[in-house]
Amino acid sequence: MPTPPRHVVHLIYRFTTGGLENVVVQLINNLPHGEFRHTVVAITDADHQFVQRIERKDVNVICLNKPPGQPFALYPKTYRLLRRLKPDVVHTCNLAALEFMPMAALAGVPLRVHAEHGMDMGEINTKGSRYLTLRKIYKPFVHEFIAVSKPLQGYLQRKLGVAPAHVHLIPNGVDTHMFRPPHAQDPAPPGFPFERDRHWVIGTVGRQVHIKNPLMLVDAFIDLAQSSMDGTERLRLAMVGDGPLLGEIAKRVRAANLEDRAWLPGVRGDVADILRSLDCFVLPSLSEGTSCTLQEAMATGLRIVVTDVGGNAELLEHGACGSLVPSGNVEALKLQLLQQLRGSGHDQAAAALNSARERHGLSVVMQQYRELFLGRPRSVSAAAARHEP
Repeated sequence: MPTPPRHVVHLIYRFTTGGLENVVVQLINNLPHGEFRHTVVAITDADHQFVQRIERKDVNVICLNKPPGQPFALYPKTYRLLRRLKPDVVHTCNLAALEFMPMAALAGVPLRVHAEHGMDMGEINTKGSRYLTLRKIYKPFVHEFIAVSKPLQGYLQRKLGVAPAHVHLIPNGVDTHMFRPPHAQDPAPPGFPFERDRHWVIGTVGRQVHIKNPLMLVDAFIDLAQSSMDGTERLRLAMVGDGPLLGEIAKRVRAANLEDRAWLPGVRGDVADILRSLDCFVLPSLSEGTSCTLQEAMATGLRIVVTDVGGNAELLEHGACGSLVPSGNVEALKLQLLQQLRGSGHDQAAAALNSARERHGLSVVMQQYRELFLGRPRSVSAAAARHEP
């Protein structure tokens, strides 16, 4: 008699455009369909357009519609839901979802896995003491932890006190077939206003929120565009994504009279095509785990400039695959962009492309998650060791 597929419930705060949410979609679409089935439980809500990225037709997306405030009022509803779903695995991401792990334990879920993808603004602003205390409270309800970068792995082991055997370093993966260097015959994405070769396009993809610090890139672009230095007349800016800072971004661009040189299309479903239309990718974040969009830019063969936070340096092999600048330092970002505009960065881009293909392909990452969700954590650790640089 064939073994029924293991039921994985992915419990996350909101199911919308974002890095950790993209990982959940990758898991659903790429883990062997005969071995796993999936349910997504969004603590708040889900974006209908983002849900369409799920290719399987047997996946339910359930929204708990949590109001602002503490999670405890939703505990009974979550417990009843998990008792009804009877998952083999509950997979939570980041602190907001970790707070619901006691209900998974109470519901008798056999395997409880928690993934840390990075810190939020609250943790950065308070130096994380309160959030560390919360994680310590919920730690006993988790069997296995995932860290997407070495800094997060160290945090879980040293700060949280998780035994090394139960912390699994699994960086995010990238689909190197979808995200690839451009071909001469590739058409421009719909609505893309700039011309290849004539313009030099700096771009980023992500949520326009404080922790991603998009205003650092906007300010650097405005200063360079208004500088009259040789070559800067070619500069153009593309910022893909939505969020509370989008209005401020548009306001600063408008005040600088650069509206015809900046493109702010909001959320897009054709990110791979847009990345192939850029010349340089910038990630100005205040905090990162392993950035999915950075990996996608690497697989596209772009010149790259990022802030030296979280897992960025590790991903770029400490400068071999792209340039690192201090977080919040607009002058340093301007200098790097100017150097890239004037021709540097080709070797780094080639190294980034090779690294994405060799170290961060989806097949490697999916196998590690597969082993973990099947209850074989030692196999995960061995696989991670084999792919250490």
